Amino acid sequence: MPPKKEVKVEKVHLGRPGNSLKSGIVGLANVGKSTFFQALTKCSLGNPANFPYATIDPEEARVVVPDDRFDWLCQSYKPKSIVPANLTVYDIAGLTRGASTGAGLGNAFLSHIRAVDAVFQVVRCFDDAEIIHVEGDVDPVRDLEIIADELRIKDTEFVEKAHALLVKETRRGGQSLEMKKLKEEQATVEKVLEVLKAGKDVRHEHWSPKEVEVINPLFLLSAKPTVYLVNLSEKDYIRQKNKHLPKIAEWIKEHAAGDPIIPISVCFQERLIRFDTEAEAEEECKKLGTKDALPKIITTMRKALNLGSFFTTGTDEVRQWTIRNGTKAPQAAGVIHGDFEKTFIQVVVYNFNVLKELGDEATVKAQGKVMTKGKEYVVEDGDILLIKAGAAKA
Repeated sequence: MPPKKEVKVEKVHLGRPGNSLKSGIVGLANVGKSTFFQALTKCSLGNPANFPYATIDPEEARVVVPDDRFDWLCQSYKPKSIVPANLTVYDIAGLTRGASTGAGLGNAFLSHIRAVDAVFQVVRCFDDAEIIHVEGDVDPVRDLEIIADELRIKDTEFVEKAHALLVKETRRGGQSLEMKKLKEEQATVEKVLEVLKAGKDVRHEHWSPKEVEVINPLFLLSAKPTVYLVNLSEKDYIRQKNKHLPKIAEWIKEHAAGDPIIPISVCFQERLIRFDTEAEAEEECKKLGTKDALPKIITTMRKALNLGSFFTTGTDEVRQWTIRNGTKAPQAAGVIHGDFEKTFIQVVVYNFNVLKELGDEATVKAQGKVMTKGKEYVVEDGDILLIKAGAAKA
């Protein structure tokens, strides 16, 4: 007998399912979060000030996702309307030691983190006597440990409450399917508790699809994808050197292996947005022999959130749509309009790379590169789609 085909199990990602995902900027007070938010969003929201808790309620803004493919499509089709993809970002109040027990803006801060899907963690590595540090001096490794500990303490509290409720249910005993499911959930929650009490973050452990289904509704803080932003002085950013960088890299390798780390100078980014045009900002970067860090930061966060894009094109509009990687065609159609998912018939598709290689849509069609796919088609990042759907029921 031929060997059985290996069944490929789709990875279920930690976190809220969906396409409209949000990221939050977190860190201790006075590390440059609100100034970074202003530079990232190119707006005057946020409240950068030289005292702890200058930001109380989280500010929200949408950031345009830089994508050369979208730019190429706009130049090619010259549409009347262009709609790029966006990333929603929140500026969250600064954390302090003891936040998990309510210190500072503790509980409000932690509830705001629970509401986002991923985290930009800003770590201060610049010295400035005029900007207060809540811990008295600049020590990024200590700051990283404070935040990691506070988030895990709060997660432990959430998980212990969930565990207590499950224990109450499973004590009833019995052999029903419902009881079997409850016992499996209890076993997963106990496993999560062990991870947290061992000083580890939930996102760095390996979980089965069934375990992920139990963990996701808990909205754990340490389960959220994290991108570390190391905030340097302008001088250190340009030369890409700082006395703290090796220690930070070592800490992340030991405690957060695989999480992206990006050096940034918030004060330099703030200076760039003051230029009247992007061309002037680019010229300044060129003169200093450095790069604007924001495009990399935005695309890295999209990758951390497991987000991809598909496009709809034409002379009326070129639009970039955001989906979770692995999304099937009907669900992708639903991002455009809910009725399209319900009445989906088929999708006409070809990838951007094929279009760019062949030059134009007519050549793509002439060479037979256009595919017609059904409900099981998994949309690939960069696909150009034409959705065919039936009439919605009244």
